[in-house]
Amino acid sequence: MRSETVHSDITVIGGGLSGVCAAVAAARLGSKVALVQNRPVLGGNSSSEIRVWVCGATGHGVNRYSRETGIMGEMFLENQYTNPEGNPYYWDIIVLETVRNEPNIQLFLNTDVHEVETDTDGEDQKIRSVTGWMMGSERRIRFESPVFLDCSGDGLIGFLAGAKFQLGREAKHEYNEAWGQEVADDIQLGSTLLFYTKDVGFPVKYVAPSFAKDITQTPIPMQRVIQSGDSGCFYWWIEFGGEMDIAHDNESIRDELQSVIYGIWDYIKNSGNYQADNLTLEWVGNLPGKREYRRFIGDYVYNQNDIEGQVEFEDRVTFGGWSIDLHDPKGMYGEVGSKHLQPKGIYHIPFRSLYSVNVPNLLFAGRNFSATHVAFGGTRVQGTCATMGEAAGTAASLCVLKGVSPRELHRSHLQELQMTLLRQDASMIGLSLPIEGNLAPLAKVSASSTMDVIASERPDQAFKLHTDLGFTFPVDPSLGTIELLLDVDAPTVLEVEVWDTGRGENYIPATLQTRDEIRLEPGTGKWATFLLPWEPGRPQNAFVIIKENPLVSVHLSTQPVSGVLTYVREKGLNVERGIEGLDPNEPVVMWNMKSVLRKVICFRAATAAYSPDKTTDGFLRPYAGPHMWASQPMQPGGNEWLEFAWDSEVTVQEIQLVLNDDVNEDLINLHHHRTPFEIMPQLVKDFSIQVKEVDAWTEIYRESGNRRRMVKCQVPAVQATQLRIVVESTNGGERAEVSEVRIF
Repeated sequence: MRSETVHSDITVIGGGLSGVCAAVAAARLGSKVALVQNRPVLGGNSSSEIRVWVCGATGHGVNRYSRETGIMGEMFLENQYTNPEGNPYYWDIIVLETVRNEPNIQLFLNTDVHEVETDTDGEDQKIRSVTGWMMGSERRIRFESPVFLDCSGDGLIGFLAGAKFQLGREAKHEYNEAWGQEVADDIQLGSTLLFYTKDVGFPVKYVAPSFAKDITQTPIPMQRVIQSGDSGCFYWWIEFGGEMDIAHDNESIRDELQSVIYGIWDYIKNSGNYQADNLTLEWVGNLPGKREYRRFIGDYVYNQNDIEGQVEFEDRVTFGGWSIDLHDPKGMYGEVGSKHLQPKGIYHIPFRSLYSVNVPNLLFAGRNFSATHVAFGGTRVQGTCATMGEAAGTAASLCVLKGVSPRELHRSHLQELQMTLLRQDASMIGLSLPIEGNLAPLAKVSASSTMDVIASERPDQAFKLHTDLGFTFPVDPSLGTIELLLDVDAPTVLEVEVWDTGRGENYIPATLQTRDEIRLEPGTGKWATFLLPWEPGRPQNAFVIIKENPLVSVHLSTQPVSGVLTYVREKGLNVERGIEGLDPNEPVVMWNMKSVLRKVICFRAATAAYSPDKTTDGFLRPYAGPHMWASQPMQPGGNEWLEFAWDSEVTVQEIQLVLNDDVNEDLINLHHHRTPFEIMPQLVKDFSIQVKEVDAWTEIYRESGNRRRMVKCQVPAVQATQLRIVVESTNGGERAEVSEVRIF
């Protein structure tokens, strides 16, 4: 046996997406990081060992403009390009490369940490070191650092260090939660095993193993959806263990799950109820995907009221959006699969829920963060866990840099933490802070052209108004008229309403602001003008409702316009399989985008929402408007540019661009659904940066073939009073679009 000690600034235990993002965030800020994972691959539940889709705040497209950015966003975009088929092994590579690309990370795979040493710090226990055994290498490794992150999911490290935690379901009175229990209990969400099938093109027999369960003797065939062509997370409901100890009973839980998988496959192959002759089992999981176990207690315990109220915490550091999604304790043998509570939009997560209330150098992220069982039902999905990890890793690095505890960081350096997260394009909504050293807001910003009228004028599809149709677009500074392109079958009256959305992060009708109705005569392809005066006093989105009228058809264009979304008011539930149980009366569910995704109602309206100065307002993503500059449609061979001019000479060394990658587009790592493109079309592809010297522009930077959202352009120090970003082409979008520019 070989014993060794690893010294680092930060030790991250757990190589799931929360641990990966924590380690990468800290490493990019200069901290030396030891990332320790007890499996041979990174990715946790998303890895090829378990294969759970990486879902997040989009809720499979229920929430608008809510896809994660930052490190998780980088991996989404890279996977979209390099892994369009959703191969789970290619996803492993993307996660591994994300870590290996950081020289400040030492990666320890197959290393199971199960020893913790602590020092007494007043009334608390401070972690001194953790020790693990590297399987297959006979190495006993001790990890020492001033700060530790428990991203292990089960929370073993914090538990061994004496960190306070919760298990099971709280009583209603503890946090005044409507979905709390009358009496607290130990019930948790169960674990799941998944399987993949493959059509081999010729008949394949299946002989069930002796331990396969006869599912006809269970409630499963009557209460669950079984289809021969389904694989992976479509079988999320193969769940068990909620009434057991998820950790200690892990082996027996796995055995029960496997017996049911092989029994389901026997039922599909041999019952005669399915056309499955040519199908074979390609892969069956052996490692249960755990949903829940210990939840640590932080300085704040996140709860149901925070999600429903979309509380804008002063110390918010990321956001979620998945519905509160709680399952039957009996899992696959229960009467119902899941129940959901869908808030009106995304919800904010505070930093105080990411560090321990009693272990002063312990942070955590992922499914073990400080939340009640009910709130955990929404925050437990991997995309949200990943963004918590980035926030916790960023905080850990600042703690090391300043020599403070996480609590002290919250008390004395909160704005710096949030500013640092914004600087790295982390997942935050509705927060704008001045970035130290940024010269861009000091400049006068102009552009070659600007989209000052939203004009979607190229019809591709007629949509008869058999139900209300809605669309959102930015109103800045006011609204006067809206023109709609219509087909009218017979004389009729059409009514149009304008509503606000209540909050900048919401995309549902909240309060009626104005309405108009006009009489229409029969005709095809005619523009109708509606008088809809509204001066909201601040830029925000309008939610326009075109009322149901089967005598009228509106036109839809397949040419998207950034900042504009279309919705159909569903008369019945119509959501993707996999999140059954959403309340169809919730506005965010009722106004559904799925049938009109990437389609825009043909309309015309004036706006100043895309002006060049939006690139210096500090908002990196849509919030009460698109917060970007958009040019007029680019002409073949023509360029569009943004120009920054200062009254006196400045020194420029780095330019950071945040480009539009349409965070409304819902991406899933294993492609629960596919997009028709491998690179976001709106992303700027080829551009240069120039400074003006005397009377000529000199190029100081060039980028070709870009497919990233955030581009950091390092240049030799140069003196300038004028700087231009020249966009030469995009990846398919018709306009040059830039969300934010920072110049250092």
